[in-house]
Amino acid sequence: MKYKRLLASVMAVCLSLGAASCGSSDSSTGGSDSASADTESVAEASSADESFEEKNNVEVEETSEVENLPAGEESVITYLGENDLNPTRANPEKSTALTLFEQKGGSIKFDRTSNQDRFDKLAAAIASQADVPDIFKYEWLAFPSGVVKGMYQPIDSIVDFSTDLWSSSKETADQFMLGGEHYVAPLGYVASSMMLYNKAEIEANSLDDPYELYMNGEWNWDNWHKIMSDYVSNAPADTERYGINGFFRPHIVQQTGKTLVKYNPEDNTFENNLLDTDIEKAQTLLYDLMKENLILGGWIGGADECFNQGALFYGMGEWAYTGTAGPKEEDDWGLVPMPQYTDNPQKITTSDMSAFMWVQGSKKADAVKAWFDCCKIANTDPQYEETNKAKFMENNPLWTEEMYQVKQDVVSDDYLMAFDYAYGVSYALGDRNQFDGNQCLVDYLYNGPSTQDEEGNQPTWSKVREQYSTTVDSELKTLNQQIKEFEESKK
Repeated sequence: MKYKRLLASVMAVCLSLGAASCGSSDSSTGGSDSASADTESVAEASSADESFEEKNNVEVEETSEVENLPAGEESVITYLGENDLNPTRANPEKSTALTLFEQKGGSIKFDRTSNQDRFDKLAAAIASQADVPDIFKYEWLAFPSGVVKGMYQPIDSIVDFSTDLWSSSKETADQFMLGGEHYVAPLGYVASSMMLYNKAEIEANSLDDPYELYMNGEWNWDNWHKIMSDYVSNAPADTERYGINGFFRPHIVQQTGKTLVKYNPEDNTFENNLLDTDIEKAQTLLYDLMKENLILGGWIGGADECFNQGALFYGMGEWAYTGTAGPKEEDDWGLVPMPQYTDNPQKITTSDMSAFMWVQGSKKADAVKAWFDCCKIANTDPQYEETNKAKFMENNPLWTEEMYQVKQDVVSDDYLMAFDYAYGVSYALGDRNQFDGNQCLVDYLYNGPSTQDEEGNQPTWSKVREQYSTTVDSELKTLNQQIKEFEESKK
């Protein structure tokens, strides 16, 4: 199993907590190199009132594995989040999961929130028990931090991991247990970030094509570095060139198979891993890339603009190059995974796990169960693989077969799914509003050695590590005590 190996050796009990820097595309907090989900949400909201043609061009065969829901409000579940699960202008073709759910009589009511306000709004609803949503997208801060705060309820009453549908997810789900109960039902996986690149520039500058290197098993740090160096050094006079912009630093580090926080199964505690030598090698590489002026800093927000500003690669989650952000007729784009660690090549994907938390106070057990089942079926049943591809291509007609193949490859059995516990330890580590409002502390730990301040100062990894290691230790101590107390309360 693809999850078994890395989860056992690198992750273990709680996994990481979420999806692209302090969240996923729906929950990403963003930093200097990560996606601003607020930007995406605002764009989505601004288009919400615009007319668009909802599509349902790809037929979805009804499943017999999910029972029909009764008519009425009991079959309507409320989703609190940043992006609508229903069709939107950006993604007009209805998802397979939603189609299956609606075929069973269910529907989803969207309660919009912003990335910045999402936790406050959820906490306020739970505290007042007024307008409590039923589901909230899983993200890094959900587990264990959100669970020990009483924001979510266990799912064992609605998800049976002994059934054929869910048994393959049990080992992963077991990593999200507290007090003997499961809190996360894994539905699927998406790469937190991949490397989009400008194929036209690769060809025009006679550089090795990253896709060909990837197919030949040669897509690694050294070759990636060389391509960027050659591209920048060969820039015409008065032309600014860069190697990369975007959200990629944590992913480069995690290609080593190491994360900033690790789990010790012997005594059920989480430990500081900032002294790991492989992490130091990754941070040294990133430090050098910035010193060599290969990194275009700052938030760009779109592939077209990134390429227009002279960057060859754009590291970002697929939300940033799909739908309305996808390629146009004149674009010639390629897509590859993160380059492998040259010293120890492994197929690793920094993963955004697709899952929904069952919110504390929700009473819609049958409808939430049906939604979970429909999502799982849509992601795992072979009969829907081609349906999912057809729907994706309806929403992204200018994606190439090569791009789609890579998108699917990185979540195949060949890849290990990597998560970092550090994001879910506490709000002090994983919430940007408690660090500098733009990135959370874990983001800075990953980003710091390859960023510069306004005066051009760039800290080394050892300096960043020394500055914040005590904070990490303190937060881990608190978390380990909270988990101990939580599990005691469940006995």
